Amino acid sequence: MTRILVGVVSSLWRYPVKSMLGEKLDEVDVVSKGILGDRAYALWDRETERVASAKNPKKWAKLLGFQAGFVSSPQPQASMPSVKFALPDGSTATSDNTDINTTLSQAVGRDVQLLTSAPEAPSLDQYWPDIEGALNREVITQLFMPSGTFFDSCPIHAITTATLAHLKNIYPEGAFEPCRFRPNILIEPIDTEAKFIEDDWVGSKMFVGDQVCLSIDTACPRCVVTTIAQSGLPTDLNILRTTTKHNKTIAGIRTSVLQGGVIRCGNQIWLE
Repeated sequence: MTRILVGVVSSLWRYPVKSMLGEKLDEVDVVSKGILGDRAYALWDRETERVASAKNPKKWAKLLGFQAGFVSSPQPQASMPSVKFALPDGSTATSDNTDINTTLSQAVGRDVQLLTSAPEAPSLDQYWPDIEGALNREVITQLFMPSGTFFDSCPIHAITTATLAHLKNIYPEGAFEPCRFRPNILIEPIDTEAKFIEDDWVGSKMFVGDQVCLSIDTACPRCVVTTIAQSGLPTDLNILRTTTKHNKTIAGIRTSVLQGGVIRCGNQIWLE
């Protein structure tokens, strides 16, 4: 098999708590289930008995106003460390506080429980805005997640700077910042002028640095989360409209782990 150099790792993210803002890192540990510590925690809606997700912004848009970070680095074969929350009102809390469920419930306005492990058959509600060309329009559906995880589908999500730049060229008024798309890996491709370059990578193996090998399983369909106000960015439904109109809602790739190891910013990325 021939390996082709396609780019480098521009930046890395880990999201300790599902649907909250996460951590931008210089390096991450990749294990069989994904990036160590990614989506390790989630909020559980006691009323609906579903995982809280900004995919249903009518209930959970506030989650993107929370910042979550580990108090110490996660270690393989060890329990996950506590998480520190920066709440929208400027206060802070940690996951090992005895009243953390009360604190988080008051902050989101619903009765929630912080989960440290996923139930056997987790699910969440997903709202589909009224956008021409979308699979569903103005409805809420139930999304069943992989058993025992807080992932929507895949362990590791990646997107290229070229795709974000191309979308920005189409809709210059839009803020196509990486945080809207919540990637684990932002890739700077060698071909910076390509349009949706990673679409053509599906079905390949992706080698990152000296250790990690990922299977590129599918292209990544986008959802309403890309449109929600977060990190100082405004609410903008045209972010998703642009992606839907010009690439059938697709932007980025979904991958699974074939071989773990460490990924560092600046690592070269090869396809096979």
